[in-house]
Amino acid sequence: MRWLPAGGIRDAALPAAIAVVGVIELLTLEDVNLPTGIGLEMIACGLLIWRKNNPLVFCTLAGVTVFLMPILGTPLDEPTIPIPISAVVCYSLARWAAGLQGLIGVAIVMLVVLLSIYVFGGDRPTGFGEVVFVVALMAPPYVLGRLTRRLAVQNDQLAEQSARLAAYQETIRAEAVAAERARIARELHDVIAHSVSAMVVQTSAAEDLVHTDPERAVRVLRAVASTGRQALSETGRLLQVIRDEHDELGLHPAPGLDRLPELVERFRDSGLRVDLELDGPLDRLPAGVDLSAYRIVQEALTNALKYATDRTAAVRLTSTPAALTIHTANQSTDGRTRQAAGTGLGLVGMAERVSVFGGQLQHGRTEDGRFELTATLPLAAPLAGELV
Repeated sequence: MRWLPAGGIRDAALPAAIAVVGVIELLTLEDVNLPTGIGLEMIACGLLIWRKNNPLVFCTLAGVTVFLMPILGTPLDEPTIPIPISAVVCYSLARWAAGLQGLIGVAIVMLVVLLSIYVFGGDRPTGFGEVVFVVALMAPPYVLGRLTRRLAVQNDQLAEQSARLAAYQETIRAEAVAAERARIARELHDVIAHSVSAMVVQTSAAEDLVHTDPERAVRVLRAVASTGRQALSETGRLLQVIRDEHDELGLHPAPGLDRLPELVERFRDSGLRVDLELDGPLDRLPAGVDLSAYRIVQEALTNALKYATDRTAAVRLTSTPAALTIHTANQSTDGRTRQAAGTGLGLVGMAERVSVFGGQLQHGRTEDGRFELTATLPLAAPLAGELV
């Protein structure tokens, strides 16, 4: 149906119904020019099919056409169909014409109506009441059309705002997913790097002791197995978090500073002498700070286990109402060549953890060859999206 407008049959249904009723009405009347009346009504209804495409042209022509009936021999006081046609014309001019252009079409149609009444109205008396009648006939459909247009514009604006809100929410969701992936990546790095490093050092020690002190070698190998089980447990917890969208599996909570003595003891079992000093309360820290502080200490001790030449590390945690400060130090070189070079990923992970809370991370070597690291995590105003 290429001859139909964009709205298809829906746009043609109303004019078609009006045309059918108009034809039936004209067939029941006596003093009318039947062919002319039917022709004008059919033309007017046909023009209304395209009322949405170009309302100023098609609706105005439709209104003018139907009110030519008295000029061509069919008095307006006989048929009633011009009334619904004029209502559709005025409504469409208000609803579909841009801006206030529809008023131009309404004014033209009104002039034609008044011309038909005053000039071709016959002997019927006319007066100012005819003007009032025409205005009362055309004004309500026009006002209704304007209101409908305004509501449609508001609905479009709401739909656009909803679309922008949905896009913004999708952006927030994507950022949250990326942040969660980064958090899990840091967790996995901390767990695996610590555990594997400890196991490598312990296994090397056991290899040296297997012939000279078998019992001690057995104890070291047991420590290796314990470290491996611990790594598997924490890795499994992280995988559960990935799979558990509703946080239903909380059987193994994330580690915090309350497990710091246990962490230090594991490093001591691995052959690292750790001097731990705690200053201030550590039992009321925000969950994200608590976890990040634990991981920072774990990473620092892992690096000390791999690179400390005197197998000694010092850890000091200082808690105040304003901030938690972590300071670690170990002898990183005494003139001998290091056995391996670090990738620097541990320091990057620590820097990311500190930056989440708006803290600071400082590290470097002193003149006497000690590697010192200081991480400061603010506590006074924790972020709403803190790491957990």
